[in-house]
Amino acid sequence: MKTDDLIAMMASDAKPAARFSIPRRLALVGAATALVALAILVPWLGLRDMGEAVGAASYWMKTMYTAVLAVGGFLLAERLARPGVSSRRGLMVAIAGIAALGAIAIAQLATMPAEQVSAALLGSTWDECPWRISLLALPGLLGVLLVMRKFAPTRPALAGAGAGLFVGGVAATVYGLHCGETSAAFTLIWYTAGIAISTIAGTLAGWRILRW
Repeated sequence: MKTDDLIAMMASDAKPAARFSIPRRLALVGAATALVALAILVPWLGLRDMGEAVGAASYWMKTMYTAVLAVGGFLLAERLARPGVSSRRGLMVAIAGIAALGAIAIAQLATMPAEQVSAALLGSTWDECPWRISLLALPGLLGVLLVMRKFAPTRPALAGAGAGLFVGGVAATVYGLHCGETSAAFTLIWYTAGIAISTIAGTLAGWRILRW
C-alpha cells in the first residue's frame, strides 16, 4: 500500500474533536484544583472570619485580581494546548489585571502617611505568602499538564507557563480565604510573586512533560 493511500485511509476514520473539549477539561481540573487547595488550606492554616471578610472591599479586590489572573492563565492554556492558535487574548487579560491593581496600589500609597507605607508593602506575611500560594497550586499544575499532554501543544514551555498561571491564580484565590492582608500593594507584590513561582514551575515542567 502506498503512503498516500495509507494516510487517506487513516484520515477517513478520523473524527473532529468536540468543540469545547479542551476548555471543559481544563475547567474541571481548575475546579478540582480549588477543591484540593481548600482541602489543604483548612487543616493547615484555617479560614479567616468570612463574615467579616465578605463585607470588606479589600477581600473582593484580592479575589477579583487573582480570579482575573486565573482566567488569563486558563485562556493561555486552552489556546496553547492546540497548535497554530493565538495566545494573545489570555496574555492581555493577565496584563490588564496587573495594570488595574497596580493603579489601585499607587493611588493607595500616594494618599497614605509615610509611616504606614512599609506595613502596606510588607504586611505581616510577606515572607510566607508566595510560597504558600505556590504550594497550594502544585497539585493542580500536575493535573492541568496531564490534561494538556493529551492534546497537541507545540510550544511546551509557553503552554506550561499558561498552566502555571491558571492554577496559580486559582490557588491564590483560595489562599485569600485565609489571608487577612488588606493592602493593594501587598497583593500586587506578594500574591503576584506566588503566582509567578507557579508560572515558572509550569514553564519548566511543561518543557519536559508537554514535549512530543
